[in-house]
This record gives sequence, structure tokens and C-alpha cells, in this order.
Amino acid sequence: MAASAETVLPEPHKVVKDDDWTIVLPRRKNQKRRLPKLKSAKQQQEQTHWTPTDLETTPERELKLMQKMQICIEKLEKSRFFTVFLDQIVTSEAADCFYNITKSERKINMVIYGIGSIESFDSPRLQLSLAVLMKRKLDWIGEIEVFDPIISLTESKVFEELNCRVLSVNEQGMRKVVDPILFFMPHCEVELYDNLLKTNWRYDSLNKIILFGNSFEKYEQHQSVFQGSLLNESTKRLVAVRPFTKEFSTVSDDYFRAFHGSSWHFFSVDRDTNLQLLC
Repeated sequence: MAASAETVLPEPHKVVKDDDWTIVLPRRKNQKRRLPKLKSAKQQQEQTHWTPTDLETTPERELKLMQKMQICIEKLEKSRFFTVFLDQIVTSEAADCFYNITKSERKINMVIYGIGSIESFDSPRLQLSLAVLMKRKLDWIGEIEVFDPIISLTESKVFEELNCRVLSVNEQGMRKVVDPILFFMPHCEVELYDNLLKTNWRYDSLNKIILFGNSFEKYEQHQSVFQGSLLNESTKRLVAVRPFTKEFSTVSDDYFRAFHGSSWHFFSVDRDTNLQLLC
């Protein structure tokens, strides 16, 4: 589940804060509900399909949530934040990084992990609104896929109305990259980022990833503070890939709770780099 500022964290999590950033540490050994180890292709195929735990819905409930989303999208589209955000993609230094990945592709799919509850909290609604607006404004974004294990049936139906496909399997962030993909993961738990990198820990997969999520630079800065902690175990790949990463932070003053500490990440790993030696 997305570790946004408005999400209620289970008791076993430990939250560490500095002036402008929040880290959700993995659970302690005797309390942990660790994400599963990487599975073989056969095991992944045998995964049971996910279905919402909250199956109660009504047309009125769905309409109310859809109206909330439409208001949120319209408000965000008119904001200074979105103007600056879109400008960063199309005209700034980051634009070259986007172009290098998108230039040879007709469309690039977006995968949203850990969005949280769009029915319960403002931040997930804003994050989803941003993803929807990106698809509307950028002609190189194709299908949007979304997953969070807490998504309700009502939310699933609203996602579909907004042309987002809810995944039927919890991938735990382990999507294997074959063609270029944009991963939209603001305020996710560090284990999801680690699983994504671990699954694609080779130059030709990493170089096809566009990632919007928590700042890897911030994780690197905090690693020295928590030497020997569970945080270091989960962030070792995030830190190891930093020399091959271009990171561009976003300005989120208008919508601090939803997007603070978020950055664009692009990877440029040489074919001859032995990534296994780095972690």
C-alpha cells in the first residue's frame, strides 16, 4: 500500500521523519510481513488471481467517487504544480531522458503500484489524477495498469471508468521489463522499489525504465544514518544503481502531501557493467 502522508500505517511499521521526508522502514524480524522472494516464471503463472476484499458497492457510491475524481482532476489540471510538472517532461533537461526512451516507441504503458485508497484519501486521488492527466496530455503514454491490494470493488469500477485497468495479480513490484515502461510509484514502500530493481537487475532492462517515485538520492543520504538497519538491506540496490541514474526532483509545494520527495529516475547502465558485483 502506498505510504502516503495520509495513509494509516500498521503498527509494526516504524516511521522515521526528517524536515521534509518520511521513510517507512521494513518490519522488525519478529514482526515482519516481508514481501515474498522472487518466484520462478512457473510459480508466477500459478499465482492466484486477486479480487477486492471489499465487494460492497452501489451505483450511488460509484457516482460519488467518480465525481470526486473529476473535481480533483479539473483542480489539478489548472494548478501551477501541473504546469511546472508537465513543463519538466517536455522542455527541461529531463525531456531528453524521456525522449531517449520514447523516441522509438508508439506508446509506452504506465504501471501504477501502491496507489492507496482513492475513496478514503486525498493524496491517492491527486496521484491518480496526475497519472490520468499525463495520459491525456502526452501522446506517448499508452495503457494504464494499476494495483494496490486494498482497492475496493467501487474503486475498481471507477478506475475502469477512467480507462485504467486493475491488475488481477499482485505482482509485488516484480514486473519484468521487456519493452519500455513508465512505473508510477509515489510514496511506495521501499520494498516495492527493491523488488522492481531486483527483477530487472541487468542493463537492458533497467535502461528501459522510467520511474516516478521516492527520491533514490534521499535514500542514499539516509542510509548512512541507519547503518546496519533493515532499511539498508532494502535500499542496497537503490544506492548501488545511483551512479547510473539521472534523477530530477519535482516541485510539490502546492500538493506537498501527495508528491513531496518524489523524483523522476532514468537509468543508463553500460553493457559491460557487472551489476552483480554492486550488491
